[in-house]
This record gives sequence, structure tokens and C-alpha cells, in this order.
Amino acid sequence: MKIVTIVGARPQFIKAAPVSRVLRQVAGEVLVHTGQHYDHQMSRIFFTELHIPEPDYNLGVGSGSHGWQTGQMLLKIEEVLLAERPDGVLVYGDTNSTLAGALAAVKLHIPVAHVEAGLRSFNRRMPEEHNRVLTDHAADLLFCPTQNAVDFLVREGLVEGVYLVGDVMYDAFLYNSALAGDHVSILGALALEPGGYVLATVHRPSNTDDPVRLRGILRALEAPGEPVVLPLHPRTAKALATMAYRPGANLHLIEPVGYLNMLALERQARCICTDSGGVQKEAYMAGVPCVTLREETEWVETVAAGWNVLVGADPDRIVAAVRAAAPLETQPALYGDGRAAEKIVDVLMARGQR
Repeated sequence: MKIVTIVGARPQFIKAAPVSRVLRQVAGEVLVHTGQHYDHQMSRIFFTELHIPEPDYNLGVGSGSHGWQTGQMLLKIEEVLLAERPDGVLVYGDTNSTLAGALAAVKLHIPVAHVEAGLRSFNRRMPEEHNRVLTDHAADLLFCPTQNAVDFLVREGLVEGVYLVGDVMYDAFLYNSALAGDHVSILGALALEPGGYVLATVHRPSNTDDPVRLRGILRALEAPGEPVVLPLHPRTAKALATMAYRPGANLHLIEPVGYLNMLALERQARCICTDSGGVQKEAYMAGVPCVTLREETEWVETVAAGWNVLVGADPDRIVAAVRAAAPLETQPALYGDGRAAEKIVDVLMARGQR
């Protein structure tokens, strides 16, 4: 059995690592990197740290408008699929790489499996929302991380090929947490004390491409009377350069960090402030309160459990939420048992033998 796995962005490298580790024990895997993220700190370092095999194909698409990028990926992925003739295509998450991989496969009548299926923000202004909805409706196998995700699919009439497997990011978190313990030196390098700083990430176009929203977020991050560390996504760095932004004394802008350093920073933070879906989940897994810089989230379970609060880009709400953030006594097991990758591969193999 041969599976083509398509990845292209930082979160997908994290999600693919545990599945690839299990899949390659029982089947052939061809790994395709679209090149959606191509900067070393956003791409290569993740392959090294997570021990992901070297991609069999690197399509080198790079950045561009959504239409251009998706179109280029579609063309190049189709060429790979025609050459490889796989039994199935595996896609992750909600990026342009996800949608392009799914579309290329279904046009060639190759079964598609979507990991992290069923997520919904119900914000149709987000490109990710369209990508995930379209991919779900094109896929043959839908691997859901939560019961909420299963329920959303049912509402849309998707009931065949739906599996509740848990979250592969939880697999990755558990597997790599011990290794992250060896990376706590990053705290010393940044003069940080465990539990004595806020970790922030800002990368979504709705925040970075809107100067009013971005300035509001930055103003809020400058307010707490404690260090705030902000690893800069390339999109955010470009926006700040355009604004000629100079941070306040407590706001430390740093280069993007690798996955293990990021885990170390997350686990030792007092609070995490982010617009990233993956970081929201990792905050929960690390037992760290999260303040989300959006008006909605796909990860509604974290909000319902009281560990995550949605504040948008309003400076006053951000400051108040960060100052009030504190861990709770209870933390439900929201994302499975850490064996999502095994369950996914079991289903793939069972379906492939039919």
C-alpha cells in the first residue's frame, strides 16, 4: 500500500510526524512538501527536530496570492500523483496545501483522507474555513480530533467514513515533551523565569494585515508588568517593518523558534496570548491559560473548559484577560489518549485491504 502525504506549513509538519512514524512501519509513504512555508525556521528545522523523513518531493511553490498559490500547488501535486499512482492521499488541517492536495486527488479518483476533519470557526472571511469545509466534503475518510468535530460533520450530512480518533497534535505533544525539557536553556538565553512571562504569537492575516488591529494587539502586549515574548512570523515581521514599529521595553521580539523551543516556552509561560489554533491547543495540553486574539475559535472545547478566552483585538480586553489568566483545578481530557496516529493508520490499512 502506498500513501502520498502532503504537507506545506509549520502546523502540518507537527501533525504529520506521529502519523508518518507509525505509517512507515506498515506501508509505503511518499512525502510531498509543497513549499508553502519555506523559511528555515518555519520549515527545515521542523523536519530535523521531529525526525520527519526528507521529502520525496519539494514543490517549492512559496508565497503568493491564495489563488496563485493554490493553483500552482494543484498543478504540481497532480504531476506527482500521476507519477506515483498512490492508493490514497493524506492531507492535514486547513491550509492551501490541504485543499490543493485534496482537489488534485479527487480529480484523479484517488481516495483522500483528511486529518483534523470537522473543525469549524463559522467565519467565512477566513481562508482556512473554506479550505477545511471544501476538503471535508471532498474526502473519503474524515479523521476527527473531537466529538464536536464529528457533530459538525453530521450537521452537514457527512456521516460515512467519519472516525473520532483524537488529536495527532496531542500525540506529538506527549512524544516531544521530554525532548523539550532539554531546551529550557532558551529561557536563560532570553532572561526569562519559569512562570514569569507571557508568550505571544500573531500570524493570521486578519490581524497582521489590518494596521488598526495589529497596533491594538501590540499596545496591549506592551501593557503587562512582566516580559512578553513574541516570536515573529515572517508575515508579522513584514507588517511591523512597514509600520516602523518599535516595541515597548517589556515586549521582546525574537526570530521564529523551532518546535522544541516553542514547547519549552509554552510549558513555562504564565499565560499564552495567540491567534494560532495549534498554539491554543498546545497551551491547553501544557496546562497554561490561553488568551485568543480572535472573535471565534475552532477549538471551542478549550473555551468551554475555561482555559481559553476570546478577546479579539481589543486592547482593554486583551490586557484584562492576560492579567486575570490563571490555571484551573480541572482539566478534562479533550484530545484523546495520545494514540490518534495509530488509530488513523489502522483505518487506512483496513480500508486499503478491502
